[in-house]
Amino acid sequence: MHVKNILKISHSAKKTISVKLPSIVVIGGGTGSFTLLQGLKTVTPNLTAIVSMSDDGGSSGVLRDELGVLPPGDVRQCLVALSDSPEIRNLFSYRFGDGRFEGQSLGNIILSGLELQYGNFAQAIKIASQILHITGKVIPVTLERHVLVIDDGGEIIHGEFKIRERNMNCADAQLRLQPPVMINPEARQAIINADLIVIAPGHILGSIIPNLLVNGVIEALSATMAPLVYVTNLVTKPGQTDGWHVVDYVKHLEKYLGQRKIDYVLYNTEPINAYLLHRYASEGELPVLIDKSRFAEIQAQPIGAHLVSQSISTQDPNDKAIKRTLIRHDAKQAAKRLLQIWYEQNS
Repeated sequence: MHVKNILKISHSAKKTISVKLPSIVVIGGGTGSFTLLQGLKTVTPNLTAIVSMSDDGGSSGVLRDELGVLPPGDVRQCLVALSDSPEIRNLFSYRFGDGRFEGQSLGNIILSGLELQYGNFAQAIKIASQILHITGKVIPVTLERHVLVIDDGGEIIHGEFKIRERNMNCADAQLRLQPPVMINPEARQAIINADLIVIAPGHILGSIIPNLLVNGVIEALSATMAPLVYVTNLVTKPGQTDGWHVVDYVKHLEKYLGQRKIDYVLYNTEPINAYLLHRYASEGELPVLIDKSRFAEIQAQPIGAHLVSQSISTQDPNDKAIKRTLIRHDAKQAAKRLLQIWYEQNS
């Protein structure tokens, strides 16, 4: 799929104006970025996914530990989301169901193999991008190895997977990267040159904040003139964000953003599929609260929209290491709202 670089917006039957399509940067990792990218690639080809590199669970964790490679999983998901080739996309998404490779993603193995062959993960991504015929770019936030660490009430926990699975007081816990790492220069340049920057939904401790902890990311976000938009999660994370309001997510992110503030927060106002809601409510996942009386606590402009997908997703039965939420954003509606924010900023 290739989108032209000019967007034609009709204001009347007699008048049509042409607008250059925006350069959009999506910061995140995992399913949240995957979903947004699927929608955004239909509205602009000028798309960059900046991806967290702290993943150490599931297939990525095994490859990281056994081969000494950088974690490929979140990068692979973003590449698949941007791919224009259904057959190759399915190939990269394939997981082995048994044998020595049980649970492994073929796409992760290919990326790790390319990294070992060329000695460079950035080069591995460029080659995989060509194989998958992607729209846009996928850029790791850093190319330096590190471990995500959290101080939860004086107890130190090492590793993104352990942090993801732990019950803790998310509001008070302190995250850091060990050792400190520097931003990938390509990621910095993408942020500086962006017309719109989107923080994707996702696990706030494991997928989102690790990007902000990389040295140079906050400085780049502060140097760009692009609006910063946060797309909030649909449901809370049991044991970490129970009872959170949209405002709580914004405030927690801004603790790590320093002087840089979020300009817009995009949140869902549509009821979630009753079957999924009942299933996940029994496991502690509940809709993020949206009581409008609290929006005065933040500077960000709140924008509510129908953003939840009504289709029921299923988890690959061979993907057994990590339990994934099946309540998903509507990719096309989210993309439409994000493009509208950019257009209104430039009209």
